[in-house]
Amino acid sequence: MSACALLVSCETGNRVPSEDELSTFGEYVYALDTVRLEQSLKHILSADTSQWIFDKALKKRYTDISRFEDTPLWYSRMGVIGEADSLLGYLRRELPQSGLDTTAFYLPKIAEDLGIVRALSFDSVGQNINDLLPRLDYNLSKAYVRYAVGQRYGFVRPARLMNKLFKRADSDEFARLFDEEVKEPNCEETLKELASNSRLNFLEASAPKNSLYKALQRELTTATGKESRRKLAVNMERCRWQMSRPNDHEKAVLVNIPAQQLWAVGSDSVLDMRICCGATTTKSPLLHSTISHIQVNPDWIIPHNIVKSDIVRHAGDSAYFARHHYYIVERASGDSLDPAEVTQEQLASGTLRVGQHGGPGNSLGRIVFRFNNNFSVYLHDTNNRGAFTRERRTLSHGCIRVEKPFDLARFLLPDMDEWEQDRLRLSMDLKPLTDRGKDYLEENAEEPRPFRLMTYHEVSPRVPVYIIYYTAYPNPATGIVQTWPDLYGYDQAIASAIDSFLPK
Repeated sequence: MSACALLVSCETGNRVPSEDELSTFGEYVYALDTVRLEQSLKHILSADTSQWIFDKALKKRYTDISRFEDTPLWYSRMGVIGEADSLLGYLRRELPQSGLDTTAFYLPKIAEDLGIVRALSFDSVGQNINDLLPRLDYNLSKAYVRYAVGQRYGFVRPARLMNKLFKRADSDEFARLFDEEVKEPNCEETLKELASNSRLNFLEASAPKNSLYKALQRELTTATGKESRRKLAVNMERCRWQMSRPNDHEKAVLVNIPAQQLWAVGSDSVLDMRICCGATTTKSPLLHSTISHIQVNPDWIIPHNIVKSDIVRHAGDSAYFARHHYYIVERASGDSLDPAEVTQEQLASGTLRVGQHGGPGNSLGRIVFRFNNNFSVYLHDTNNRGAFTRERRTLSHGCIRVEKPFDLARFLLPDMDEWEQDRLRLSMDLKPLTDRGKDYLEENAEEPRPFRLMTYHEVSPRVPVYIIYYTAYPNPATGIVQTWPDLYGYDQAIASAIDSFLPK
């Protein structure tokens, strides 16, 4: 039998005894069977069937070590090192404040095994040291890696989860709903730190630093009730994803779907307004982009999926097309076609473009705020102003309708002088006007409407726009965390995916 000596003593604390001190603790010397230690570790690894990315990376690290002497990270022949107690103490404090379950990080078992080691009670509790030490070592490493990777990158990979939740209404394909670039977990970085002398510093630096996470964390400390704590924990998970999010001093437009609210955040003010967002069958996507330009009285080029779902059945009904100010153009030639002569098959084929003339009655309202994205969505006015009085405003095909479009335009174009603002009001048929605007209106009363004194304007500098989904979020105007219903079921999906890490 190959054996080495292990010194374990509760009297040494974090200090490693010198070789000269070994004899003074002779009654505490245990013989370690290297073969049995290796067998115990192999059994532990073969029993670990976890599919979490950080667990698989750690298992590979333990499996790939060529010599057993290189494997233990939390004990040596001198005993279990003091850092094991430090890790246990840190995670006991931090996990509840992070909305995470201590059992998912093996803390009860780690505490039990550490207690046996510190009390030298292997025999009295029927534990063999050669079985306990590999288990304790692996559980400590697993708790470390789970916490560090999870806090730095999140416990769920959002794009993989959210883009596989719902089928498109018009096909069997999944609807792409999450279009953020999220950094993939770097397990190798954590595994490297796990074996370093600075591993506890790395662990402490792993918690998210963004102000949103800290606000939700503060809220968690006073929250009561399982459901409210679970809601906060799910939103804290969103804060862990390494992706673009508003910083504290950035001029930006925030659209929060569950709040059904838009906040235009400036350096010293916040403009807030209600929104209407995508229906549950045509959900608004989550994305980050930059508002680049504004269009006034735009034509609406109707997306083909809306043509198929809403317009095809009216083929040949010229009165319907006239009533809605729709027109039909052949894509290849650009020729206008008579709606009375267009068939359902032609409309469904995709070879024709259906549009709606700009002006009163246009579905986009009188103004559109455009930004690059992969969904052809944008912020816009609406001809259905009454929708903003509803409690639940999930009714669009994916675009975001805004309650105060003129105010949003002024936020995005702060350098407009009085006449430029009047030109915009005149183009949108808004009041009140300045004297110059009133004079223009009177002098041109016989002109065709709408006035097109402003039809296009670049936003410079461009303003970031974030379409986000938080059911618990600090109101930018007050800083007070508010909560809202899970309109699209995303909280439920995230909670289900990370259920093993959430408190029960």
